[in-house]
Amino acid sequence: MTLPSRGLYAIVDVGSLAARGLEPLAFTDALLDACPAVLQLRAKGLGARDTLELLRALVPRCRRRGVPLFANDRAELAALSGADGVHVGQSDLPLPLVRAIAPRLLVGVSTHSAAQLDDALAERPDYVAVGPVFATSTKADAEPQVGVELVRRAREVSDVPVVAIGGLDEGRAGEVARAGALVAVIGALLPTGGDLDEVTRRARRLHHAAMG
Repeated sequence: MTLPSRGLYAIVDVGSLAARGLEPLAFTDALLDACPAVLQLRAKGLGARDTLELLRALVPRCRRRGVPLFANDRAELAALSGADGVHVGQSDLPLPLVRAIAPRLLVGVSTHSAAQLDDALAERPDYVAVGPVFATSTKADAEPQVGVELVRRAREVSDVPVVAIGGLDEGRAGEVARAGALVAVIGALLPTGGDLDEVTRRARRLHHAAMG
């Protein structure tokens, strides 16, 4: 599978959904109605069994839409569920080990500086993520913001897709798209209330803006 280089990289963050009383599968269905470029499940607060169950429910949904599905952090759960890939951070399993235990998976790697970017690219990930581009409230332990400049640098030195993340919304998506990156979004996809139709509308606008 080859990942797209533009578009909305939609993140289903279970913790953010729970805080708003939103059910993950219903929220994901609303997102998939907009056909984002990629979808990731981020379930930091769930145990392994619940995360695996949720991933297994998401796999056929994403397949029907032709949307690649990534799990956050949990390579073993991504492999067991049949997901397409896993996204790992700087403190997660290193990419060579992920490839050793789950060679079928696509692997994306988070980076927060030029040095981390160069190190990640040397290991040949399937995509590299850069951020936080802008200040974000979604992660309590977020790294210092890196700006669009590091996104541009990543695009210049990389021959794999680049994902920009952190503080991105509809207004900023175009700038990131023009820098040549996918636009990863969590907060800007969340509805002001429980209106799932609003989720679909937001995702469509964001995907359009992220296509540049």
